[in-house]
Amino acid sequence: MITRGGIHWVDNIHWVDSGDTTPGDHRPAKRRPVLVIQADAFNASRLPTVVVVAITSNLARAGLPGNVLLPAAESGLPRDSVIAVTEAVTLNRYELEDPAAGRMPPHLMTQVDAGLGLALGLAPSAPAA
Repeated sequence: MITRGGIHWVDNIHWVDSGDTTPGDHRPAKRRPVLVIQADAFNASRLPTVVVVAITSNLARAGLPGNVLLPAAESGLPRDSVIAVTEAVTLNRYELEDPAAGRMPPHLMTQVDAGLGLALGLAPSAPAA
């Protein structure tokens, strides 16, 4: 079952490499983990798609605004990883391995929500100094 906060593996997904400067360059397709961010009301519907964000093992990306460090001990993944909130994508449900490999702990999902708000311009603006 696909639910918000679930961590699933996806085969042969192409993510745009945020470090690339050449148009059309992508990271190679391979098996990657993703985090389901779509609301459960939509996950329980007949929609054939689901919205996810990338999970990367590149720990240097933890310092980027909005990204969240995900310790392996709390995720079900084989290594520490980073939730890359600016790398959201819509996938077909059948592309996600089910059952989930793990779940985001609630305290980290709250951080992901804040990061998504920042990335999507939904977070409240900081007051002017």
